[in-house]
Amino acid sequence: MTKISKDDRVFGFQLLLDFYRCKTGVCDDLGLCYDFLDKIVDDLGMKKQAPPEVFRSNADLYPDKAGLSGWVPLIESSVVIHTLSKKNFISIDIYSCRYFDSLKAERFCKKYFHPKKSEHQYMERGLEYYSEYYKSEKHPRTAGRMA
Repeated sequence: MTKISKDDRVFGFQLLLDFYRCKTGVCDDLGLCYDFLDKIVDDLGMKKQAPPEVFRSNADLYPDKAGLSGWVPLIESSVVIHTLSKKNFISIDIYSCRYFDSLKAERFCKKYFHPKKSEHQYMERGLEYYSEYYKSEKHPRTAGRMA
């Protein structure tokens, strides 16, 4: 696993969670998923740009995709959830341009959805964002634009 830093060497941090065999009914519970998105923001010490939004998939048109999708936009970035009711499967992505405690976030998520099995990935994003090369005239994106 990659060592995660807490400083300005990267742009952001992302936690990807996959929950299998979640508690029956949670994948279809619009109120629970809204509440989860609303409360995880405070638990992680982040700030919302807008209230959460949660949508129900059309089970008649897409029976294999029946479930919910939702997100909450953050000043720091976003939290996204997708559920698949047939398999009691939930996928959660937490992305932030500010360091956050991934273990705390994972515990919070598990309390809501009670998976029997879970997988997680935690990674650094924007590894070159703060590099001198990125800021220099040698970088193809900034060549000729430096003042």
